[in-house]
Amino acid sequence: MADMKKLFIYMMVLGFTVACGPGRNKEEKQPPVAAQHEKQLIIHGDTRIDPYYWMNDRNDPAVISYLEAENEYLEYKMAHTLPLQEKLFEEMRGRIREDDASAPYYRNGYFYYTRFETGGEYPIYCRKQGSLDAKEEIMLNVNELAKHHPYYNVGRFDVSLDNRWMAFTVDTVGRRQYTIMLQDLATGQITQTGIENAGGDVVWSADNQTFFFSSIDPQTLRYDKIYRFNTRDDAAPEKVYEEFDETFYYIGISRTKDNRYLTVTANSTLSNEIWILNASNPHGEFRVFQPRQRDLLYRIWSYNGSFFVLTNHQAQNFRLMETSPDKTRLENWREIIAHRPDVLVETMDIFDDYIVIQERQRGLRHMRIIHKVTGEIHYLPFEEEAYTASIGINAEMSTPVLRYNYTSLTTPSSTFDYNMDTRETVLVKQQEVLGGFSPDDYETRRLYAVARDGAEVPVTIVHKKGINKDANNPLLLYAYGSYGSSADPRFNANVLSLLDRGFIYAIAHVRGGQDLGRQWYEDGKLLKKINTFNDFIDCAHFLIDEKYTKPSLLFARGGSAGGLLMGAVINDSPELFRGVIAAVPFVDVVTTMLDESIPLTTAEYDEWGNPNIKVYYDYMLSYSPYDNIRTQDYPDLLVTSGLHDSQVQYWEPTKWVAKLRTHHTGEADILLYTNMEAGHGGASGRFRRLRELAREYAFIIDLARR
Repeated sequence: MADMKKLFIYMMVLGFTVACGPGRNKEEKQPPVAAQHEKQLIIHGDTRIDPYYWMNDRNDPAVISYLEAENEYLEYKMAHTLPLQEKLFEEMRGRIREDDASAPYYRNGYFYYTRFETGGEYPIYCRKQGSLDAKEEIMLNVNELAKHHPYYNVGRFDVSLDNRWMAFTVDTVGRRQYTIMLQDLATGQITQTGIENAGGDVVWSADNQTFFFSSIDPQTLRYDKIYRFNTRDDAAPEKVYEEFDETFYYIGISRTKDNRYLTVTANSTLSNEIWILNASNPHGEFRVFQPRQRDLLYRIWSYNGSFFVLTNHQAQNFRLMETSPDKTRLENWREIIAHRPDVLVETMDIFDDYIVIQERQRGLRHMRIIHKVTGEIHYLPFEEEAYTASIGINAEMSTPVLRYNYTSLTTPSSTFDYNMDTRETVLVKQQEVLGGFSPDDYETRRLYAVARDGAEVPVTIVHKKGINKDANNPLLLYAYGSYGSSADPRFNANVLSLLDRGFIYAIAHVRGGQDLGRQWYEDGKLLKKINTFNDFIDCAHFLIDEKYTKPSLLFARGGSAGGLLMGAVINDSPELFRGVIAAVPFVDVVTTMLDESIPLTTAEYDEWGNPNIKVYYDYMLSYSPYDNIRTQDYPDLLVTSGLHDSQVQYWEPTKWVAKLRTHHTGEADILLYTNMEAGHGGASGRFRRLRELAREYAFIIDLARR
């Protein structure tokens, strides 16, 4: 069988392939044909055959040859769009101020910011002491560090409290396996610590010589341990925490805003547990804040000898509690802000005189500001019909100024400072959009589609002013709908390349996110996952019925778990869409969730279900895109992947495309692009990412013009 597979690959690479679908031009280059191996999977007495299971070996030269052949086929099929891709790339790049810088924020005596240089792919991390007029100190020039790497990502960094040392994490593959580097900020010298397989978190203690970091299991990539490392001796890192429960997928280390405590947080989907240690005693023992309980989630903020606790205990949409450092268990928590069934409390920030609560109601965020002494409450005013606001970086407590972020589909990303005493607002930084952009040329609206079960699903749209609702507009519909991640409307200058060509861009806020509160999430997971797919289809019908578009001009896009959504809806309703982009799609749900050796599986039982339990196995088998491919016409499909993807393994989209081609009966193209040098997020450089996006946009624009 191995020889047969190699024969197929050899024939494929030479171009001796079989036509896929009736009526094709025999002289046209045909898509790669994947060899088939029958692998039986017997679960709950049910025998399943997976003919493409052999693709899950990235070290097999035949697999690499197949992926490369798929890339070559995509280049062939999209060769006629190369001028359009180049034009799109130049347009999108032309809107960027290439020498831009972020809004500086103040922390411990320094202003920190990142900036770019013209032509540079990567950011430069900088700081200035005491004043924005002070001399710039370059901490990291990532362009220099990345010179000899096709992929380079600085994960996180932390500066010691004496401002002398910086520890930072680096990933050169795209698989979230970091190494830790140490820099002497006085000399600029960077040294290797020898620490590999780090998880990305790195935090200094108050002694300025000991830092803590998370590590990951190199096989499953589950964050599972916390270490401390003394930079002044030659001792190996010392393990201080290990998580043995495999459903707890992320173990993080951080320092509280007041710098008093180090916190270790172990997270699962439905519960978490926090351990604390005085930051001035880095060699002490962590103690548990509140032991884990099923369905109990909580976060903590340290302030002035007490802890604020944001929790879902007897509060589905969360409430705020307070307790003392020596009595941190649940029975000692005292309510400060009560639960409200129609308002989700997302997060908060703490200042000397104020508490700021970030809330969500009817799909929109609000900032609730509470004076600690008087109890007076007021809200920040936001006037657009649909927008996104969020608490920004507020590193200091002894200030009345709140840094917050604001954006909408027509308002570029903006950073504001709001004086909570005087209630005055100052715009600190707004994304500069070159090329003649004016928000007055575009219109954004919040609509509501009624789903088949009566639920009202928000849909946010943006388009150029003056379009006609005559069903003749191309429309790109986006959604995610998993993990409680809300699809908030944010400005994206790249989307202007679609809007200026007559497209409408729409976001469907489907169940599975937390757009309308915690229940909105609960109603789109586990044995209710089908609601996510139905919502998207019903939103598509709504936009068609309202004559914003029609099926021949309707496009869809989703990535990762949103790629699962794309796979499910084209199995169910392929006739609704002209073309679909599925980015790094999670489409082989059953096989992946049965394989505990690969990343994220056991950690996600509370999201998708444990397939070793029959009711969950049967349910996910009923919607898994790979398992429900039908013999039917599919829309044109562009699928993207990353060879080093740590979240959705590359073989899922690869197998999916191969199987789709054997069942597809129409003339539409099914194309696969695999980035052979990156992971889940695609290319690491800002302009390289634009190249990939230009390909996606060219794909749908070309289809809309036919």
